[in-house]
Amino acid sequence: MSNIFSTDFAGRNITLKTNYVAAQADGSALVYYGDTVVLVTAVSLKTARAGIDFLPLTVDYQEMTYAAGKIPGGFFKREGRLNEREILISRIVDRSIRPLFPKGYYSETQMVATVLSVDKENDAEIAAMIGASAALEISNIPFKGPIAGVRVGRINGELVCNASAEKMQQSELNIFMVGRKVTPSKSGRDYDVELVMMEGDAKEVAEDIVVDAIKFGLEAIRPVIDLQDKMRQEIGREKRPVAEVETNDELTAKVSAAALAGLQEGYSMPRKLERYGRLDEVRAKVIAEVGGDDAAVCKKVAAIIEELERRILRDMIIKDKKRIDGRSSTDIRPISSEVGILPRAHGSALFNRGETQALAALTLGTSSDEQRLDYIAAEERRSFILHYNFPPYSVGEAKSLRSPGRREIGHGALARKALVPVLPAADVFPYTIRIVSEILSSNGSSSMATVCGGILSLMDAGVPVKDVVAGIAMGLLKEGEDVVVLSDILGDEDHAGDMDFKVCGTEKGITAMQMDIKIDGLTENILRQALAQARAGRVHIIGKIRETLAAPRTDISLYAPRITTVKVKEDQVRTVIGSGGKNIRQIISETGVSIDVEDDGTVTIASSDAEAAARAVAMIKWLTEEAEVGKIYRGTVKKIVDFGAFVEILPGTEGLLHISQISKERVNKVSDVLKEGDEVMVKVLEMDKQGKIRLSRKEAMDAEAT
Repeated sequence: MSNIFSTDFAGRNITLKTNYVAAQADGSALVYYGDTVVLVTAVSLKTARAGIDFLPLTVDYQEMTYAAGKIPGGFFKREGRLNEREILISRIVDRSIRPLFPKGYYSETQMVATVLSVDKENDAEIAAMIGASAALEISNIPFKGPIAGVRVGRINGELVCNASAEKMQQSELNIFMVGRKVTPSKSGRDYDVELVMMEGDAKEVAEDIVVDAIKFGLEAIRPVIDLQDKMRQEIGREKRPVAEVETNDELTAKVSAAALAGLQEGYSMPRKLERYGRLDEVRAKVIAEVGGDDAAVCKKVAAIIEELERRILRDMIIKDKKRIDGRSSTDIRPISSEVGILPRAHGSALFNRGETQALAALTLGTSSDEQRLDYIAAEERRSFILHYNFPPYSVGEAKSLRSPGRREIGHGALARKALVPVLPAADVFPYTIRIVSEILSSNGSSSMATVCGGILSLMDAGVPVKDVVAGIAMGLLKEGEDVVVLSDILGDEDHAGDMDFKVCGTEKGITAMQMDIKIDGLTENILRQALAQARAGRVHIIGKIRETLAAPRTDISLYAPRITTVKVKEDQVRTVIGSGGKNIRQIISETGVSIDVEDDGTVTIASSDAEAAARAVAMIKWLTEEAEVGKIYRGTVKKIVDFGAFVEILPGTEGLLHISQISKERVNKVSDVLKEGDEVMVKVLEMDKQGKIRLSRKEAMDAEAT
């Protein structure tokens, strides 16, 4: 028998239905939000695989085309690999639930969220997030929930929750956040709701607005958290026991005595490769000395060393107020950058921040190069594309090169969001823009280096961006009342820290952000401090960028296509294209340009040869020119009739040359003077309301004579 639980969420009913489908999964929930329906299942193996000392968690979010009443394209007519949107939502769910599994739980776990029905009002992403939490809550899988997701916007100065995609187009802010129930409460309520994960984009909004939006969203999810609590109490299964991580005080003391001095020496080395080399030496030596040939003991020794490293780094920062590279908590690593380093790219930049280095290469194209994305709820055309590549050599590794992973897709999407608000409108700069960021060296914040390199490549390419954007990654270390917020974190600080908070924007405000937090206790004061430090760091980085290039170049690259736009009437589009594409193919063949014709009559001509583009424009204008009374044209006789001849004066435009207007002398028979195919000069005498044109060869001859 199924169980149904419902509540109001952001002014609409949300229903969770369990014990209805997917009975063999450890937990499952059907989420109904309007006409959007998402099935989320949770399955975890009963025992962990031998040798596993981490949580092998997989999250897959998939949108079925039947959910929107569509049939997939392609030969096979079925859903294939996850698209970019599905991957990004899979990452959001993964990042939200991963920190909430207990330490020591290593059983392989899979979450699958399947969109079964979708409308244009209710976000499937929200339903999937809530369904994931609900499925875990009622299952026997250990999980420190419940959690819930919400989308917050700001329209006309008012904060809104879970607005439709159409309404969110008007919003200056778009944040998807996930909050978790935390007890005991520090606010005097039954429980607190604290931030677990957040990401979003904005149109240069102030930090205070972001804080208000987060508070607003966390308050809005309380009804859904209460609903899941009720579900768990009524139908939740008993959680599996999690074996406590064994601690051997004698072994820990022995490993600490052998490793501490060497590890401390390693973490005093500011350069990454030197530090990692020394740390590897210490690890290998201590594991060999203490563990010997016993694989089980060696594994325990390695785990103790890992925790010891984490403790050393945290103590350095919290107690000694010292970072690995000697910076204070607010200092930014040394920054340098160059532009125009790739001669044939249309724009390029090399951005260095400490030991992180990003090469951004930009290409300009036409509207035919736009990326067309066909999602189940909507179609999207992107004229700005950003791809992020993270080759293994960037961290000193040797691995086979594969297609971009989820992390690379996620980092590229974040950097793209950061730059979109400062791009010019299509009518100002009608180009398709593609940026590829190659991470050449990485020691933290490579996605933020992509943002900085990306804006420099845009400026180098002559793209008239509205302002300079920079990105910075913030960290947090919190132990009791001791709180340290770090600006511009290193990779080691990210690994040992409690928060990864990426903030991008201009001097005016924030354009994109992403946060993952591993602990409870992120207070409003800590959030405000992190945003304030991020702003100070961002402004500093923007200053460094402007030292390299103060403003966009005034012209585009010599090798980039010049785009000229011609506007014709919608009913002339057919004339420009011609029968079977004859006319447009002829123009392309004769001029060498590329041409795109939109249904609204916008004709885009692209060529690196200005003279060829001008010829193409002239040909299009000739094709679409309209006859004018009193104007003389060179026409072609198309048809002879008893009372005159029909003459084509413009492509597709014919007029009647009456026998009386052929010559000053009397003409008894039209064929005595004209034959089909003859070229004649004629003057337009009259055009009636039906578009019929009356021509005169006599008056054209008089005009020529004068």
